[in-house]
Amino acid sequence: MLRRSIAFSLFAAAATGLAVTLVACSTAPNDLDLSLRHPSLQGRFVVDIEPPARGPVIGQMHSWTLRVATPDGLPVSQARIGVDGGMPQHGHGLPTQPRITRETTPGTYVIEGMKFSMTGWWDLRLDIDAAGTRDKAVFNLVLADGGLKR
Repeated sequence: MLRRSIAFSLFAAAATGLAVTLVACSTAPNDLDLSLRHPSLQGRFVVDIEPPARGPVIGQMHSWTLRVATPDGLPVSQARIGVDGGMPQHGHGLPTQPRITRETTPGTYVIEGMKFSMTGWWDLRLDIDAAGTRDKAVFNLVLADGGLKR
């Protein structure tokens, strides 16, 4: 009887610890910059992303619009842009390999193949190379059941 009681206590403690860990991993930090437009990390570009009109739906493929400009507002055309990302608190990447498929107008690109497998904090990392100028941009995205948190 004592063994069952100890085993149950250990099980209950482990379950509680797991629940606390899962809640902590699914709660984004309060001070995240959730803006969809900002300068690249070294200030060489101004970058903005636009989610699909109906918002990113968990478990479905979708496309985003990306705009890249110089700091003085001129569109950056013919850039090579790498797309990566993941869930910082979970330590895994995106479930797909999104990529830039086309430039629709000067400085405006389409990212296709975006997919999020769960709610929570994701980051989207862009590696931008335009005419020999390189920089990175990182966007924090928090997905909830109601869509993208802003």
